[in-house]
Amino acid sequence: VTTTWHSNDDDVYRAPPIDRSILPTAPRAAREPNIDRSRLPKSPPYTAFLGNLPYDVTEESIKDFFRGLNISAVRLPREPTNPERLKGFGYAEFEDIDSLFQALSLSEE
Repeated sequence: VTTTWHSNDDDVYRAPPIDRSILPTAPRAAREPNIDRSRLPKSPPYTAFLGNLPYDVTEESIKDFFRGLNISAVRLPREPTNPERLKGFGYAEFEDIDSLFQALSLSEE
């Protein structure tokens, strides 16, 4: 990709080409997770916040998403004025720190 612009004397100048070797071309899933283990809890509960959930999500679909991890509980808060409607976020509690770490590594999946 190059950008062109005109100077006062109408000569056309081109910006130098972009060095594509410095761009982050690897998919996000292939990159190392950027999680600071020192900020994780040292003892239970090992809880992860689940944001931007669809309103029709179920506890079973959350457990299915985290299959293979030791998940102990799922909480999906509901609107106080309409108990049928979820709030769009939730919490997943894990039995061990490694399961929590792996769950946090799935960010934006």
